[in-house]
Amino acid sequence: MTTSEQHTPQRGIASGFGARSTAADVLAGTDLRNRLAVVTGGYSGIGLETTRALAAAGATVVVPARRTDIARAAVADIPGVEVAALDLADLDSVRAFADRFLASGRSIDALINSAGVMACPETRVGPGWEAQFATNHLGHFALVNRLWPALADGGARVVAVSSRGHQLSAIRWDDPHFRLGYDKWLAYGQAKTANVLFAVHLDRLGRGAGVRAFSLHPGEINTALVRHVSAEERIAQGWVDAEGNWSPAFKTPEQGAATQVWAATSPRLAGLGGVYCEDCDIAEPAGPHADGPADGADGSGDGPADGGLDAAVLTPGVHPHATDPEQAARLWTLSAGLTGVDAFAA
Repeated sequence: MTTSEQHTPQRGIASGFGARSTAADVLAGTDLRNRLAVVTGGYSGIGLETTRALAAAGATVVVPARRTDIARAAVADIPGVEVAALDLADLDSVRAFADRFLASGRSIDALINSAGVMACPETRVGPGWEAQFATNHLGHFALVNRLWPALADGGARVVAVSSRGHQLSAIRWDDPHFRLGYDKWLAYGQAKTANVLFAVHLDRLGRGAGVRAFSLHPGEINTALVRHVSAEERIAQGWVDAEGNWSPAFKTPEQGAATQVWAATSPRLAGLGGVYCEDCDIAEPAGPHADGPADGADGSGDGPADGGLDAAVLTPGVHPHATDPEQAARLWTLSAGLTGVDAFAA
């Protein structure tokens, strides 16, 4: 079967679930005993609800955490959960975590890359990398490649948690680390585009070993992820009203966790992969208005999304700059060069 014949169309499959489904809903009647899942960020927000739902279905859940004391306290009442040290912004920490896990001899059935940061002040990590790109993308890239033997052994699903924010910026090939001027929302958008492109190319590389990859928008949820967004910005975006009441359009954390749990476990996705999901289904491509380049799509940084969140209208669906297989392959090469790890290198 050729690669093109294996390509999964970017269109809905009538999953039977929707925007208000919870992680428990999508796992109802599912037995995950003898399955192992790794959930980064699995001790906070939608990551914690993902951990809770998977464990309730019988899975063993490994939660890598930068703050292990806080993580252990958060999951203390959930049976079958293990906490291990991991800082995604530190590649030595990623390697140490992966080495310890591989030494256990266990395989992985699902890896959910749920940890992330959003719209943080300009921060540099490692060799001067922009923190959102480094944490949300490069750390997870290195983690997946270092855990590859366990992923391949389990025929795992790898789930990259992106967001509708991918529409804000394509990969800024001329300046991916924003050394020529920082915009917190464009940096977030680029990192979320990277999550989608990562899943596209990992699925292409991994499907021969039975490893399939998905990306997704979990929805708008009030969690600690919004801690860097000011009250004024929240009101301007319509997230909250003047009294601080959150929009009823926002999902609960249990609802926000549903799409990543669905992508990691649904039998409806057997044999499929490389697609972007939202509201517990495969998303449709964004409409014709999305055909022009987002900021950075041509390397110039002058696309229509330039200026960050205030200049953008985020819509359902996935934009073409995030699913382009050539862009995905180019990002893989860039990421492998930056991190020094590539499980598929010749």
